Amino acid sequence: MKNNWKKNTTLFLTSQTLSLFGTMLVQYAIMWHIVLETQSGAMMTLYILVAVLPTFFTSLLGGVWADRYNKKHLINLADGSIALVSLAIAISLSAGMDSIILLMVAACVRALGQGIQQPAVASLIPFIVPEDKLLKINGLNSSIQSGIFLLSPIASASLMSLAPLQTLFLIDVITASIAIVILYYFVKVPKSNSQTENIATTSHFAELKSGLNYIKSQRYLLVLIGLAALFTIAMSPLSVMTPLQVTRNFGTELWRLSAIEIAFAGGMMLGGILVGIWSFRNRIYSIGAASVAIGVLTISFGLWTNFVPYLLCMALCGITLPYFSAPGMTLLQEKVEPNYMGRVLSVFTMLGSLAMPFGMLFFGPLGDIININYIMIGTGIVMVFLGTLYFINKTLKTAGIKRSFLNEL
Repeated sequence: MKNNWKKNTTLFLTSQTLSLFGTMLVQYAIMWHIVLETQSGAMMTLYILVAVLPTFFTSLLGGVWADRYNKKHLINLADGSIALVSLAIAISLSAGMDSIILLMVAACVRALGQGIQQPAVASLIPFIVPEDKLLKINGLNSSIQSGIFLLSPIASASLMSLAPLQTLFLIDVITASIAIVILYYFVKVPKSNSQTENIATTSHFAELKSGLNYIKSQRYLLVLIGLAALFTIAMSPLSVMTPLQVTRNFGTELWRLSAIEIAFAGGMMLGGILVGIWSFRNRIYSIGAASVAIGVLTISFGLWTNFVPYLLCMALCGITLPYFSAPGMTLLQEKVEPNYMGRVLSVFTMLGSLAMPFGMLFFGPLGDIININYIMIGTGIVMVFLGTLYFINKTLKTAGIKRSFLNEL
């Protein structure tokens, strides 16, 4: 199995790339269709809630299932369920049932599926990738995802101008079907690691409670989760409010908005490659350095009066972000006991789906009261402070060099 890890990993990443491309294609199509049809801020807010919050509610259940059942089957089940809904939506649209409510339901189901699929995908990777290659593969996966985030809006906009909306849903069905076939028939996972031995011996609630108790017992996990949640909240203006900042400070030309998206996604693609080539040996130092760097760049977004250096900093921010996310994911994959991997990763999925909207509930309205530049400067300072905590917290520093549970597999 170890000799075939490159083939397994390539096939696995290919299947998930196809799945992600179809998902993002439809996600942009739904969002833009709602914008064009309603031109309503309230409807957009409702769409964001529908497309994000369900992931929060299913992520803990997804973590239990990822630890309890065959991960390959779980990923395919989530993909297949979403594909069936996409097929139903495509048929309904072809029949003339062009309903915003129908699209909202589709967005909700997709979010529910993501809460199940993401913990299973992340917890499966350590079982097909050698430990010393985890960071490189996580960095490569980050680059691939960034490429999808860069290409999918372009592809979605192009297809929407050439074909009816149901065509994009059918493309999602096709990409999901191919992904399912590749994962089911061609990706080989050690049977002893594809599911835990105590399957069906305890209730789902008991397993969920056991997972939370495990997190509680691992002090480094508690600190890491707390810092990640605070950092995500502080980062929410950078993630969401930069288009508004650009239009207010530099102009309303569409090319400017496209430029910052391309710069950020392109930077992330490069950063994902670079993090696989070099990073600090202690994962915590990479996370801390990236946090400080992103904070400094966020402060600079509040100071620039010229668009060119603003755009350059956006690209640098994209390069830096994989040094925060990839080492963090690798640390969890290395240190967390395999039987708890899905539940621990699901907590991070849950926080990611909740922290960003939570932050924007505060920063969004605040942006209409005070200058966004001040918000960027303030949140950047907070991120720099949070980043320094990674270097001075002994529990985290020890976790960064601690023996890996993967050695016991």
